[in-house]
Amino acid sequence: MALDKQLSAAAAVAQLRSGMTLGIGGWGPRRKPMSLVREILRSDLKDLTVVSYGGPDVGMLCAAGKVKKLVFPFVTLDAIPLEPYYRKARESGAIEVMELDEGMYEWGLRAAGMRMSFLPTRVGLATDVLAKNPSIKTIASPYADGEVYVAMPALKLDAALLHVNEADRLGNTLVCGADTFFDHLYARAAGHCYVSTEVLRERFELDAETAKLNPFERYLVTGVVHAPGGAHPTYMGPDYGWDMEHFKRYNASAGEEGGWRQYVEEFVAPGEAEYLARVGGAEKISKLKLPVF
Repeated sequence: MALDKQLSAAAAVAQLRSGMTLGIGGWGPRRKPMSLVREILRSDLKDLTVVSYGGPDVGMLCAAGKVKKLVFPFVTLDAIPLEPYYRKARESGAIEVMELDEGMYEWGLRAAGMRMSFLPTRVGLATDVLAKNPSIKTIASPYADGEVYVAMPALKLDAALLHVNEADRLGNTLVCGADTFFDHLYARAAGHCYVSTEVLRERFELDAETAKLNPFERYLVTGVVHAPGGAHPTYMGPDYGWDMEHFKRYNASAGEEGGWRQYVEEFVAPGEAEYLARVGGAEKISKLKLPVF
C-alpha cells in the first residue's frame, strides 16, 4: 500500500462501483463527507446500498436516483425533523429500506468490524423492527439461561466515506468534535475507507493527548482527500456549525417544481470550488455558529 494516500475527490469516487454497499459516516446533519457525496452526484454511480445515520447525504443521493436500498435508523436535519428528499423517496416507494433501531444499527457495524456474522442483542425484541425486517433472526443462548436474543447481522460495507478535522498523507486522522460517535465503526466495517479532511498535513507527530483524537488506525484508510469546508452544510465541530439558512433553502426546494434540478444546477454541477464560492466561501463557513444542545 502506498505511503502517500492523498487523492482528489474525483479519483476517490472513481474507485467506487455501481451496486456497492456504501457506508457514510457522521450522523444526521453532523460531520457528513458532503464534498464526496457531491462528487458521487456528479458521477455515473447508481444502484447503491447506502448505510447511514442519515442526513442530507441520504436525501441528495435519493433525489439523484443513486440509491437502490437504504439501511438506516433515521434520516434527519435535526431542526428540520425529516429530511425532505428522503421523505419523497420513501413515500413514493422509490427505494428499498431496512429501518433499524439505532442500537441494532450500531451493533451491525460492530459485527462487521469484528468480522462476525452477527452479534446478539436485546434491542429490537418485541418491536415492529423485527416484524418489518423478517430477515433478522433471533438466537437462543447456548448456556443455562436460555435467553433469546436478536441476532443482528453484520452490516458489511464495500466502502466507507468519512470526514475528519485533520489527516496526514499516511492516513492518520484526528476527529476533534464533541460528538465523534460511530465513524471508527464504519472504517472497520468497510473493505475500503476514503477520508476527506479539513486540514491535510504531511505527517503527524502526536503526543499522548493528541493521539486520543485518532479513532481508527491508518491501515484502514485507503485514500485521503483534502476538502476544506467539505462537511458543509452539515456541522463540523469545532471548526464550524451547520448552515441552517442553506438547509432551509434546500428543504424548500423539495416542494418546488423542478426544485432538485435547480439545486443541482446551482450547487452541484459547477464543481466543488464553485460550490464553496456560492455558499459564501471559506470565511463565511468558518463563522457558522456551533449548535448548542
